[in-house]
Amino acid sequence: MSAPTLGALRGNTTPYVVEARGACTLHFSGSAIQSRMQLDAPEALDLAYTRTMMAFLLFVPEPRRIAMVGLGGGSMAKFCHRHLPQAHTVVVEISPEVIALRERFQVPPDSARFEVVLGDGARFVRAASGTFDVLLVDGFDSEGMPEGLATQRFYDDCRAALAPGGMLSVNLHLEDVRHAVLVDRLRRSFDGQVLVVDDGEGGNSIVLAANGPALARYRPGIVRPPPGLEGAAAAALLADFGLVVAALVAQRRQQATERR
Repeated sequence: MSAPTLGALRGNTTPYVVEARGACTLHFSGSAIQSRMQLDAPEALDLAYTRTMMAFLLFVPEPRRIAMVGLGGGSMAKFCHRHLPQAHTVVVEISPEVIALRERFQVPPDSARFEVVLGDGARFVRAASGTFDVLLVDGFDSEGMPEGLATQRFYDDCRAALAPGGMLSVNLHLEDVRHAVLVDRLRRSFDGQVLVVDDGEGGNSIVLAANGPALARYRPGIVRPPPGLEGAAAAALLADFGLVVAALVAQRRQQATERR
């Protein structure tokens, strides 16, 4: 979900779709874009924050098991289905109205390696001990991020749901008054193995959290596309992946300064 103002998040809770200027957008209210799809490139990651969330591929380049909390317009789900054929992807969405719009956003049908499940994301994560290589959390409603996806217990459950070496990628709003608290909770749940990256558009921050030393072991250098990604899909990710690597370098420099 892109970053509307908190005021724009209030109001109508029934999702609806607008098609204009070659794009299809998902809304809960008049000014808040939850998801956007270019009609001539339905599998592309059109919003910057979604590309930044995919930076888990720098640390887990060939995941086999991916879970997502929040379907929206299905941008990341479609990207993973198209470009990570080795992975089984399950998406948990609490709103049947959102799921009912999946065909409008060309979300693929359920199959042996892809499924959309109606359910509560927090309960799903709690029951998934040690299951996933990657967990993406992008769950919002008309009021913003639900409290059930913002608690210390939820982030503890996220870590428990990841296999050793797994990675969590969470979308947060910079305007959320809880932002600093949520980042602190993530740091506690993941023993400090956390990286916070602004999405480059000024509204979202993406938190990458590692169940293990993946962030600490990463050696920054020339940013290259993950194995299997090429062409336009790879090119679209490189600039945003560069933001992630730059944030990691800056974090290490700050940590080194603090140790002196």
